[in-house]
Amino acid sequence: MIAPSILSADFAHLADEARRVEGSDWLHVDVMDAHFVPNLTLGLPVVESLLKATDIPLDCHLMIEDPGRWAPPYAEAGAHNVTFHAEATDDPIAVARDIRAAGAKAGLSVKPNTPIEPYLEILREFDTLLVMSVEPGFGGQSFIAHVLDKARTVRRLVDAGELRLIVEIDGGINADTIEQAAEAGIDCFVAGSAVYNTADPGATVEKLRRQAAAVWH
Repeated sequence: MIAPSILSADFAHLADEARRVEGSDWLHVDVMDAHFVPNLTLGLPVVESLLKATDIPLDCHLMIEDPGRWAPPYAEAGAHNVTFHAEATDDPIAVARDIRAAGAKAGLSVKPNTPIEPYLEILREFDTLLVMSVEPGFGGQSFIAHVLDKARTVRRLVDAGELRLIVEIDGGINADTIEQAAEAGIDCFVAGSAVYNTADPGATVEKLRRQAAAVWH
């Protein structure tokens, strides 16, 4: 699965930018509050508008404080998957259940230096795990390879039937890094500048998908 990140798109023409990647599995939307991360992007009103402008399922990544309060409305609005950060809440299970009750898939994200082991027991409450391969907050950063150990750990549990989970990665994914991520067991690849900084983003999505699929098969 390829999920282009609109963080690298032209914010003045988001509907057009979504159309340029039609055929993508998900459209990744980075929501930042300038508190949890040192950047401010967009919020629920923009997501609501984008939902009317595209049929691509929206994958909302909430890099925000207090997800218990702010995450469920994204699900209610119609987002397909709503991911929040493990580091942002003391009760991730409650947040996940509220997201699911509001009609979306629930995702848990961990920063590059956050160990996955403390969260393995609760991952059955989630539909997706988003492994951050850069520090959250800004696009265009370099890939941090050591996070792939987390992906491998979770992939083993999924393959053993202990979890039913989409393993997603976000940060520095491009033609040079997607194959090693796929080898680590990633299902869904978020790519921002690697997609939107090309002449034909839609064709780039297909090319990345073929690269990942060649490893999987």
